[in-house]
Amino acid sequence: MSQIKQLIRLYQAGQPIKSIARTLGISKNTVKSYLSKIAIADFKPSELLQLEDPVLKGKLHAGNPAFKDERFENFQSNLPYLYTELKRVGVTKKLLWEEYIQVFTKGYCYSQFCAQLYQQQLAKKVTSVLTFQPGEKLCIDFAGKQLQYIEIVTSEIINCQVFVACLPFSDNAFAMAVPSQKIPDFLYDLTCCLNAIGGVPQVLVPDNLKAAVIKADRYEPDIKRSLEDFANHYGMTVVPARPQKPRDKSLVENQVKMIYTRVYAKLRNQQFFDIASLNVAIAAKIKEQNQTRMQLKEYCREERFLTAEKFMMAFYHRSTLS
Repeated sequence: MSQIKQLIRLYQAGQPIKSIARTLGISKNTVKSYLSKIAIADFKPSELLQLEDPVLKGKLHAGNPAFKDERFENFQSNLPYLYTELKRVGVTKKLLWEEYIQVFTKGYCYSQFCAQLYQQQLAKKVTSVLTFQPGEKLCIDFAGKQLQYIEIVTSEIINCQVFVACLPFSDNAFAMAVPSQKIPDFLYDLTCCLNAIGGVPQVLVPDNLKAAVIKADRYEPDIKRSLEDFANHYGMTVVPARPQKPRDKSLVENQVKMIYTRVYAKLRNQQFFDIASLNVAIAAKIKEQNQTRMQLKEYCREERFLTAEKFMMAFYHRSTLS
């Protein structure tokens, strides 16, 4: 039930169904099922969050025999003991299951025991919803897959790296193709990006790219001198994403996935004969994406950027220059 409360909170925060399912580690259909029950029964989410777990379970699963299973009730009553024992030296799930099945012979088989324990542990984890201030951050990365153009003289297929950036507050995106991920191309990407959005954020958040970070570290990453000089020139701070912390760069990674669908897929049957024409086509598709209404929102990315974020970025830029 704690996981269901997490689901309700995420939905109240305006998170889309896909995002809720990914965050909680459950299927989209499960999320839809619970949201439908809440809507059909006309429950107020704020009231459901105030209920004790058994009461909430009764409202959402009234008459459902699966939740009156004797095995499940017995397993739930033993959870505090199981969590405590797992922290002890040498205690494994296999050992706990053997002890459990000796006492409760009609209990879960080993695989079900482990699955139930995993789900209960997952439900105990608290996940916060990330919030961002307008003009605060610009997240950047390179897409894993490449785009191509054809060299008109030699007919050679030239692969290009695709630079991707997004402003977390508005989710406004930018993308362009460049010959490589080397420092000159990387800094050129950044310059074009800042020109395109018409402002400078407070913080630049790169992934641990070779062009940006010499040595990744959770607390004191070693940043390339050229990137530091670039950031100082524009009045920005460079704060790389922490290693093995995917939530630090989740928005730009989500943008990369959307660009695969909304740029790569839509351009798959077109041929380009230079990088400039390829970038014109990419820019058109990115603009189309930024002007598309967001799911469960009354605005598009570009509207939110222009009305609430662009001015703040210009303000930060002016303040650093004064």
